[in-house]
Amino acid sequence: MTLEDVARSAGVSLATASRVLGGTARVREDLRERVLAAADRLSYIPNAHARALAGSSSQVVGVICHDVSDPYFAGIAGGVMRAAAAHGLLVMLASTFRDPAQEVAYLSMLRAQRARAILLIGSGFEDRAWERAMNAELEPYLRSGGRVAVVSRHRALKVDAVLPENRAGGAALARAMLDLGHRDFAVLSGPRTLTTVADRLAGFREALAEAGVELPDDRIVEESFTRDGGYAAATELIRRGVRATCLFAVTDVMAVGALAALRDHGLRVPQDVSLAGFDDIPIVRDLTPPLTTVALPLAEMGERVMALALRETRGSRARIERVGGEVILRPSTAPPRRP
Repeated sequence: MTLEDVARSAGVSLATASRVLGGTARVREDLRERVLAAADRLSYIPNAHARALAGSSSQVVGVICHDVSDPYFAGIAGGVMRAAAAHGLLVMLASTFRDPAQEVAYLSMLRAQRARAILLIGSGFEDRAWERAMNAELEPYLRSGGRVAVVSRHRALKVDAVLPENRAGGAALARAMLDLGHRDFAVLSGPRTLTTVADRLAGFREALAEAGVELPDDRIVEESFTRDGGYAAATELIRRGVRATCLFAVTDVMAVGALAALRDHGLRVPQDVSLAGFDDIPIVRDLTPPLTTVALPLAEMGERVMALALRETRGSRARIERVGGEVILRPSTAPPRRP
């Protein structure tokens, strides 16, 4: 039996039947009795899940990330899940694989399910069409009482955000490599339409420029933001004959692939070339050699974005929480060998 069956049997509208059985509003006594009698006659049992969604009381938090198999996102998602569990909330996790259209589609699905909160974990896109589509989904959801918070820079989304200091972290890493004596660099980059990539690369380049060191465009290889992308980017540099003394991979996952490519081409790290990454995902401490990187508190970032989404007092302006990174020097980097 469905609610529609009850309404039809009682001779009332679906809305009236819903109000009576949901207890959400006062209904005329005669109508209430007719609905209750019909429900008893039909042995109708309300669907608790549907009632929760209809009442905007869902205990589900939607988390949309680029790729949960990437330890960066897994680390943040772990923090989200711990914080959600403390509030009795269930986390629904979706991976977009960096497809902007898929991100919009998942947001629409979570809206339809009346998720209590929606978290966007990962870089925004430098894409006006994506920005317009996202805002078209977010605005009605926020007006209806939904809550949204993001990790990383999403320029056009006026929502609460946890912002890792990607630009400052890239600059700090460049200065650390300059202090080791490096002056000849190359970068293994993800797509520059991703704000995280753009910010890390910009900070790295700015710090080099301040030291009078140029980073030509042909020393930057753009590939996918993955382990295989890092392998392909390092292989391309080798094919071009680039002999930089230090490689910067804009994410640790790319650095893992680059390390394999360098080894496969007979280059030793750090004796022949230094290699550094960004994020400090757990595996990089166990590589041979362990990876120099910019460490971000990933689990803490997840806990903080969850707290932003659930905070009670919400002003008219979005709240921004900035998270600094720390350069961790490990044996994958060393002073360059003298000719």
